[in-house]
Amino acid sequence: MSGPVPIRRLLRHPVANSESLESSALVVGAIVFSIGAIVALVAFWGQSLPISGRGSIGQFVAIGSGLAAAVVFVAARALVASDARAGRPTANGVETPGARLHWFDIAALALAHGVIALLGWLAIADLLAKSFSGAVVFPLPSVALGGVGLGVTAYVVFLSAVKLTPMLLSLVLAAFLVTGIFASMLSATDPLWWEKNLSALGMSDDVSSLAFNITLIIAGVIVTTIAHYATAAIPATEPRLARGQSAVRTALVVMGVLLACVGVFPVDRYLTAHNVAATGMAIVFVALVLALPRLVPSISRTFALLGYAFVGVTVLLAVLFVTGYYNLTAVELVVGLMVFSWLIVFLRTTGATHRSDDVEDATQFVARA
Repeated sequence: MSGPVPIRRLLRHPVANSESLESSALVVGAIVFSIGAIVALVAFWGQSLPISGRGSIGQFVAIGSGLAAAVVFVAARALVASDARAGRPTANGVETPGARLHWFDIAALALAHGVIALLGWLAIADLLAKSFSGAVVFPLPSVALGGVGLGVTAYVVFLSAVKLTPMLLSLVLAAFLVTGIFASMLSATDPLWWEKNLSALGMSDDVSSLAFNITLIIAGVIVTTIAHYATAAIPATEPRLARGQSAVRTALVVMGVLLACVGVFPVDRYLTAHNVAATGMAIVFVALVLALPRLVPSISRTFALLGYAFVGVTVLLAVLFVTGYYNLTAVELVVGLMVFSWLIVFLRTTGATHRSDDVEDATQFVARA
């Protein structure tokens, strides 16, 4: 049994293996905890704070955690990239050949982690405030809670950034979309926005519009990242399979770009461009689902049937909208949920195929030996 990782080795190779990675995450969490506690001590000296709302401990933890999450994510990916350039082994979870994070991927994922941390802590604080109605937090507990909240966030984000597996990437996309869209809904100044369409959330000039449009833009960039991860595991041993892999990747990238364009072009100012982007994304999705078994013959029949079912439901919803049974908001919510569910399952399916191929190769190697 190996002993604990020496401090000198940990500082030189913080992400070399699982043991050093866990130790590094604890060190990062401790550093951020100390910084958060010091800032909280200066800010909250002699004050009793509400749990949530303006000037609360919840607001401090949420904003601090959002900033810490973005910074820690970028720093962790920089460590992984540095070790990769030096040819040193890392505990990096991105094991799919051909999958590489670009600078805009890292920026989008860092913002996604920051937004998830920010909105997550705000929601927790609001829930606690309703559970402990009228309660306040004294200065010393405020310092401790502030430091712990930031430290825990930094610890989790560091591990997430280094071990960014396809499965984890799909969960980040889902969590980011849910938190971003719900934040926009809850902060909407027009309570009857749903009577128009989902894009009405991005029409005004308030925080709701900003949250909605930024969520779509960042989610679009994440979808382009998913395009590389999801298709890197698709077998491309023959020219025909390579063309299929390229076609699937191109379709997913186009969907990501069109999704970002939905947020770039708000419906009240760029109606034509907004509608072209939204409609184009739906068309590309339907075409990809229908052509997927031919483009990727190795895809499971169960997943292909799931895609056909989603397309059938999409067509049914369109008919119900045209006949006036459903309004546009209901159709957009259901179709959007199905599209992103399909993307997440597709990412997990191709990742599982890659892992099973690796296991099969290893088994055959052992058998030959």
